[in-house]
Amino acid sequence: MEEIKKILPNVSSSPHFRSTLTTRREMLDVCIAMLPIVIWGAFHFGPYTLVITICTVATAVAAEYIYEKLMHLPITIGDCSAIVTGMILSMNMPPAIPVWVPMVGAVFAIVVVKQLYGGLGQNFINPAIAARCFLHIAYSGLMNDFSYGSFDNMTSATPLAMIRAGEEVNLWDLFIGNVPGTIGEVSKLCLLIGIVYMIWRNIITPRIPIVYIGTVAIFMFIVGGFDPYYMLIQLMSGAIIFAACFMANDYVTSPVTHQGQILYAIFCGIMTGIIRTWSPTAEGASYSILLGNLLVPILDRISIPKAFGMGGKKK
Repeated sequence: MEEIKKILPNVSSSPHFRSTLTTRREMLDVCIAMLPIVIWGAFHFGPYTLVITICTVATAVAAEYIYEKLMHLPITIGDCSAIVTGMILSMNMPPAIPVWVPMVGAVFAIVVVKQLYGGLGQNFINPAIAARCFLHIAYSGLMNDFSYGSFDNMTSATPLAMIRAGEEVNLWDLFIGNVPGTIGEVSKLCLLIGIVYMIWRNIITPRIPIVYIGTVAIFMFIVGGFDPYYMLIQLMSGAIIFAACFMANDYVTSPVTHQGQILYAIFCGIMTGIIRTWSPTAEGASYSILLGNLLVPILDRISIPKAFGMGGKKK
């Protein structure tokens, strides 16, 4: 055994497998999956949304580069994870928000949430979600302003606000994305195209999205008096589908075991329903996933199976 260790000193424990998939390739695939909602956002709300996306992504990449340069750390912008963080954050923005707001959020996401904890793989909460919640607290007026500025020919009431006011919402408009909302959350059709692409590319498994969406559906079906219309408009309003596609599946901040992923998705789904139903805010997806991130170490600990021969009762 000692001779083997001398020959192979850095071999880790099993299992061992080969894979051509790299972090860069995974991140680029996530970017490709978001292109349909980026394009729809520009078509539906106007080209200014592209300015928001470009500036947010550029700020995220620049923040990562500058921080690592100042701290004399290896430069990691080549893995494209900062691009993904910037894109997800920009898709969570109202379509006419001043561009400096998501740029502030990008710096917070990269420096405070990601780099201060050691960089990619060390952060315990999703940087983009944390930044969105931070911006909601710091600039709540701007983050909840859907008057659209030059897009004021559209109503400023989001579907969730309309639901709370007891107004009717057209399901087809919700599915296509012909409604107010943040840039990336409105078109469920484009979001489904993105998630199908990621599943096809083996970037994610459908486990977390299906369980999360299913939990919200069951919760809303019960709370809504077993009304399928109420359940459907809740599922297709706000950021639930977007969160299921691009935020709940984050490799770093979601459980590694199948059982842990299911428990995590159920928890996030229940919290989304509770926040939407009984809190002052109409949206609950971001906060529920953020809370779920904090539970991941516990969920992993209780769901990792015992090694063969361990944990049995002594006779």
